[in-house]
Amino acid sequence: MSELTDAAYDEVVLTLGQDPDVDVTVTDDGLLAHGRRFAFLDDDRLVVRLPDARAADLIARRVVGGHTAGDGWVSVSSVDLWLELAGEAHAFVGEPAVGGQS
Repeated sequence: MSELTDAAYDEVVLTLGQDPDVDVTVTDDGLLAHGRRFAFLDDDRLVVRLPDARAADLIARRVVGGHTAGDGWVSVSSVDLWLELAGEAHAFVGEPAVGGQS
């Protein structure tokens, strides 16, 4: 990884970690919300999990690339988008399942 990507990833971790309403766990496998991975580094790209429709739109507009991790996972090369898309991924993955407590 480059110094630029290290700094951008650190900013994502710091920003999401400072919000008391955001449950983020940093592991060797990436960032987790409620035990579910929503972002990880793949060389100099941030890979995030988004709703399938959002991911397809970003891929179609060539804002991001697809990723082999599966549907909804996209590879983000532009560090300028990392914080925004990591926040979206956290919101998507971090929501508890509806009816999970009933």
